[in-house]
Amino acid sequence: MRRRLVPAALILTCALLLTACGGNSSTGTGGDIDGKGSVTLNVGDQKGGSEAILRAAGELKDLDYKIKWSSFTSGPPLLEAVNAKAVDIGGVGNTPPVFAAGAGSKISVVAAWHGTSAGDTILVPKDSALTGPRQLKGRSVAVAQGSSAHYQLVASLKAVGLSLSDVAVKYLQPADALAAFTSGKVDAWAVWDPYTSQILQAGQGRVLTTGDGITNGLTFQVASPTALHDPRKAAVVKDYLGRLRRGTDWVYDHQEEWAKVWAKDTKLPYQVALASVRRTNSTRVPVAVDQPLVASEQRIADAFAELKLIPRKVDFAGFVDQRYNGGLPPSTTPARS
Repeated sequence: MRRRLVPAALILTCALLLTACGGNSSTGTGGDIDGKGSVTLNVGDQKGGSEAILRAAGELKDLDYKIKWSSFTSGPPLLEAVNAKAVDIGGVGNTPPVFAAGAGSKISVVAAWHGTSAGDTILVPKDSALTGPRQLKGRSVAVAQGSSAHYQLVASLKAVGLSLSDVAVKYLQPADALAAFTSGKVDAWAVWDPYTSQILQAGQGRVLTTGDGITNGLTFQVASPTALHDPRKAAVVKDYLGRLRRGTDWVYDHQEEWAKVWAKDTKLPYQVALASVRRTNSTRVPVAVDQPLVASEQRIADAFAELKLIPRKVDFAGFVDQRYNGGLPPSTTPARS
């Protein structure tokens, strides 16, 4: 049966969305925020990400420093820029820091948010005969290599006694995976929100399984150690993180308003944006970069090292900086509902 293709414009738009994903992506420079001070914080961002949240929440007012934004389409190239000292800090999902650490990059995880993993899914076409992840054996599954979905796929298969070698993995970046899924060229797609919401809202698929209980639901702000060694930059990072935490709280209290902003920024349909906000974005709560967090990320690192998908074993504790924990709750704090 031929499945309805998503319009190309929407595919291209979605390729630019805020993700926890991997793969090769280009970068660009966004607008600057002129504050009152002489210090400039170079921030890596993704479409509909930190800048949009801070602006919508009114947190870009009365800055005592300047912000220079650089836009990235995914986490790995953003962390490459952090490693190269081109970016002082930026937001990514739970897996890009593992791959950066595996490559020996100079990065420091300085802040974390814990949210639900309900938007991290393995999708199947709506008329698929598959009813559970165990039935993926021998089937083709699209996933972005090095992404949070990549680990979700690994963990979901392991939970039912399977491994990556039991499925036909098709390493595709989101735009290509979306086209392959909607045209019936793959049996399943491991992906994250807002792609999950896009497929469900369009009635083009259903959820085979989610990341709840499988993945840790963490997102991070990752900084350059060089920036953190500069007392003035370190102080500015502290202020920036405080604003971002307040902005995240604002999203929870203003979900419909944020969905409108996010839809405009990403060119997503409003109903898709709202569904994604409710399912995923509004659930995030600021948490400490603590030992349970390190242990959780270590499990991801060990899994990819065992699969030889990163070049060496990683001691993730060596890539965190806990100075900004303050009075934050533990990383195991339940996500917002």
